[in-house]
Amino acid sequence: MRRALAGALALAFAAGPLGVFLVLRRMSLMGDAMAHAILPGVAVGFLTAGLSLSAMTIGGMVTGLVVAMLAGAVARLTPQREDASFAAFYLVSLGLGVLLVSLRGSNMDLIHVLFGTVLGLDDGSLLLVSATSTVTLLALALIFRPLVLECLDPLFLRGEGKAGSVIHMVFLVLLVMTLVAGFQVLGTLMVVGIMMLPATAARFWVRSVGRQMVLAAAIGSFSSYVGLLFSYYANVPASPSIILSAGAVYFLSVFFGPLGGLLQAARQAHARHQRLSQISERL
Repeated sequence: MRRALAGALALAFAAGPLGVFLVLRRMSLMGDAMAHAILPGVAVGFLTAGLSLSAMTIGGMVTGLVVAMLAGAVARLTPQREDASFAAFYLVSLGLGVLLVSLRGSNMDLIHVLFGTVLGLDDGSLLLVSATSTVTLLALALIFRPLVLECLDPLFLRGEGKAGSVIHMVFLVLLVMTLVAGFQVLGTLMVVGIMMLPATAARFWVRSVGRQMVLAAAIGSFSSYVGLLFSYYANVPASPSIILSAGAVYFLSVFFGPLGGLLQAARQAHARHQRLSQISERL
């Protein structure tokens, strides 16, 4: 449990801030697509070296970056939009990855790759997740301002002579790195949950990007802690418990968040109705 908590916290610190930028770029589903895009490389690493951390990590990195470049190239060279090309490549990657794992592995091996083994993390996995999170946070700190500008107005960034495409590529590399490291913890199907749910929940509480990044990391850490406790006392799988905990925080944010939450929207609608009533009475 201590190793699981350490790995989940390290993952949450990097995944939440990356999720904030995906939300800012209106590419929330891209995280899900990239999480599935690494599956063929992970499967090839598994087929060649078994449950080898280094082989599966290298394979996932290579296929994730290849899929990102191919999807971007299709979006630039054809009329198809980037989200559609990512969806197409993600579906093909998912089918190919599951097929490759099934060629030699058992159902348990497939479950290990898809859903992770957060309660079975070894020293190598912990070191990989911690190092990846550290590199991701340092890189985000270095490119924070141009990355925000590239998300909001990429044409202005290019017009200023700054390398917008380089910033975009660095962001994709950080995204793939975090997803590849995270599949060891939560699996390829679940890792995107700890990336997107805290990020979308943070949007209902704070406005600035920096505060959203901090709050997303905090929500991911809190969800990891609560999910692991729930899995221990209820005797249920840990990875889905962590994601469901993050989902609970998201739904609470949707209802009670002060920035666009349903309760706030109802109060604003009631206040508008009262003002209109007062105006009509005066008339």
